[in-house]
Amino acid sequence: MTLASPPKALDSVYAHQAKLVEQAERRGDDLARVLTSLGLTFDDLVYERAFEKRWPGQKPVQLSDFSRQVSGVPLVSFFTGCGGMDLGFEKVGFDHIAAFEHNEIFCRTLRKNRPSWKVFGPPYASGDVSEFEEAAGALETLIEEPFEGVFIGGPPCQPFSIAANQRFSRWGENFKRVGFAHEKNGNLLFDYVRLVIRFRPAIFVVENVPGLRDLDGGEQLSAAVELLKDHGYVVNEPMVLDAADYGVPQYRERLFVIGSRVGGDFSAPAKLPHVGAASVLADLPVGVPNHETRAHRSGSIQRYMQLRYGQRDQLGRVDRLDPTLPSKTVIAGGTNGGGRSHLHPEIPRTLSVRECARLQTFPDDYVFVGATARQFTQVGNAVPPVLAATIATCIAKAYFPTLAHLGAHSSV
Repeated sequence: MTLASPPKALDSVYAHQAKLVEQAERRGDDLARVLTSLGLTFDDLVYERAFEKRWPGQKPVQLSDFSRQVSGVPLVSFFTGCGGMDLGFEKVGFDHIAAFEHNEIFCRTLRKNRPSWKVFGPPYASGDVSEFEEAAGALETLIEEPFEGVFIGGPPCQPFSIAANQRFSRWGENFKRVGFAHEKNGNLLFDYVRLVIRFRPAIFVVENVPGLRDLDGGEQLSAAVELLKDHGYVVNEPMVLDAADYGVPQYRERLFVIGSRVGGDFSAPAKLPHVGAASVLADLPVGVPNHETRAHRSGSIQRYMQLRYGQRDQLGRVDRLDPTLPSKTVIAGGTNGGGRSHLHPEIPRTLSVRECARLQTFPDDYVFVGATARQFTQVGNAVPPVLAATIATCIAKAYFPTLAHLGAHSSV
C-alpha cells in the first residue's frame, strides 16, 4: 500500500473519522474494534492536515548498495546486540568469526537471521565480556594472537565512580592496576580494551554514544586510548558521525574510535545529502515480519490527529515525523519498558517495529524476535547497518588496500 497520494475528499474523510473517534471516546468503546467492524484499520486514519509535504522520491542508501571490498579478513564482534554493526561489515566482505552478546533475546535474533554465525551467549554461554577468561577461552579456539582481523564493539559505559568506586588519573599506574581489577563490577569499555590487548587484532573499532567522549570529563576514553597506545596501537581521533549525513533517513549520532597496529591512513567518509523519513515510510510494509501496529485508545488518536509535522504530543511524548526530513532518533527505551516509537508522518499512529527498522536501514527480511517491546529495544539499540557498512568500507580502503576492490558503491 502506498501513501504517496492523499485519499480523495480528504476533508470529508477526516470529518467522518473525527466523528467516529469522538463517539468511541465518549462511549468508552474500543477503537480498534470499532474500526474492524467497519472494515477499517488504524492505517485508514488521517491527520487533520495531511499530505501537505512530499518527499521527491530520492531513495536512501540501502545495505544492498554496498559491494564487497575485502575477502578473507576475519571479524569478531562484542556487545553485538541484534547485529547492526555486523551486518554492515558482513556486506562489505568481512568474514564473521564470532559474536559475543549477553542478552538471550538478542542472541535469538542473531541465530534466527544468521544461523551460520558462532554466537556466544545465552543459553549456551554467558556472552558476558566482563567474564574475561570465558570470553578469551572461547576466542582461543577460533583465532590466534596476533589476530590479523578486526574487532568491533560498542561497550555500555558507566562513570568511573560506578565502575571502580573511585576516580583514577589516566596517567597513574593506580588506574591501570585497580581499574582492571574492578572491571567485572563496572566498566565494560576496559573489558573490551583488555581483549584487544590480549589478542592484538590488526584493527579495532569502539562504537558508542557521543557522551562517551565527555564521560568523567573525557578521562575515561582518554585512559582507554592511552592503554591502547601503550600496547602499540595508532589510535585515530574519536569522531562523531550523524547517520543522516551518510544516507540514513534518521538523525542518529554515534561515536567511533578506530585503532590500528598495521599502518594505513584512515579517512572519515564523505557526507551525502539528507533523505526524508518518507523515503522508507511512504509504502506500508506488506507481508513482512515485525509490522504489528499498536491499537491506540481513542483519546490518543484524537490528540494525534491535530498534530502538525514535527509537533510533539506532550501527553504521550511522541512526535509526528516530517516526511521531508530524516526521522528523529529511533529510541530504544529501557530494558523493561521497551522502545517508544515516533508517529507516522501521514497516519496518526506510532510506527511499527518494521517501520523503525526501515529508518535504521535493516532489510525487511531481517527478523526481530521476542515480545514487541523487546523488538523495539533491539532496533533502537542498533547501529544502522548502512552507517556500519560506510565505516567498514573506509576501514577496508585504509588498512586492507591490497584486498579492496577499486571504487566503492555509487552512493558513497
